[in-house]
Amino acid sequence: MKIIVPMAGRGSRLRPHSLTVPKPMLPVAGTPIVAQLVNEIARVVAQPIEEVAFILGEPAFFGKEIERELIEVARNLGAKATIYRQLEPLGTGHAVMCATDSLSGPIIVAYADTLIRTDLTLDPKVDGMIWVKKVAQPEAYGVVSLNDQNEITALVEKPKTFVSDLAVIGIYYFKQGEVIKSELEKTLSQTLAAGEEYLLNEGILAMMAKGARFVPGTVNEWMDCGNPKITLETNKKMLEILTEEGNKLVATDVILDNGKIIPPCYIGSNVVIKNATVGPFTSIGENTTIENSTIVNSLVQKHTKIKNANLEGSMIGNHVKYDGEYKHLSIGDYSVIE
Repeated sequence: MKIIVPMAGRGSRLRPHSLTVPKPMLPVAGTPIVAQLVNEIARVVAQPIEEVAFILGEPAFFGKEIERELIEVARNLGAKATIYRQLEPLGTGHAVMCATDSLSGPIIVAYADTLIRTDLTLDPKVDGMIWVKKVAQPEAYGVVSLNDQNEITALVEKPKTFVSDLAVIGIYYFKQGEVIKSELEKTLSQTLAAGEEYLLNEGILAMMAKGARFVPGTVNEWMDCGNPKITLETNKKMLEILTEEGNKLVATDVILDNGKIIPPCYIGSNVVIKNATVGPFTSIGENTTIENSTIVNSLVQKHTKIKNANLEGSMIGNHVKYDGEYKHLSIGDYSVIE
């Protein structure tokens, strides 16, 4: 089994936090989004992972350090990492085809902007699967329609009239990667009109038109990281899930100097909590100091110093210095507010 991970987007809705770090590399509950996604797929797919192919954007933003981190993510699964580049934003189908040399055998395509909990049971009798989740506002999503055999008959992007309430979450299984590759090659041979993109859905629909059978898979949890507010909600949910699963979330070398941790929290290595209370639902990255503060339902990254703060619902980047009285903050890397 191979996992194909398109992640070339800049994550503009998550700015300022994605200005210096690509959105999929942002830690939520202590671990980068893409690592959590790949690890969860590998955990439940019940097949050895041979390769993880990461499709990145331009090297100036997705540099060597990110490549090294992603290679380590794959290595931890016992898999080979392959790095590809999508240098133009030409759509989901184009992104997948940037990994053309890896499109063989059974593959899972997973877009690295969400977190999931699922069983990902693969149906050996079908040609492909598309994972979905029931949503309250299907008009805001791509959705699938089903026939009475529970087979997918259509893919509709943001339908203006009701089609179904089963939203596509961005995870796909193809029994033979060569087949979707062949169909996408035909798609990419066409000339785009202004504003158009090459879509993965076009390749899937072409397969279906030739008789390929696709069925839906369902997820227990589908968590977005689209903007700071939603990312904080996802951080909270992931802390609850990881705690329920029995994960150890507080490093052994955390220094509590008249400090208190109210779980669930993730507290990274070499964190100092002095005359402060952290939690619940808070993640603190390694080498960070919290002093004379209370921090609740927030996400603080690495190498940051916070003093004299009473924060709730805040998201603070790496290498930040903050000393102040605001109750809500959303500030990116290397910011100084004193």
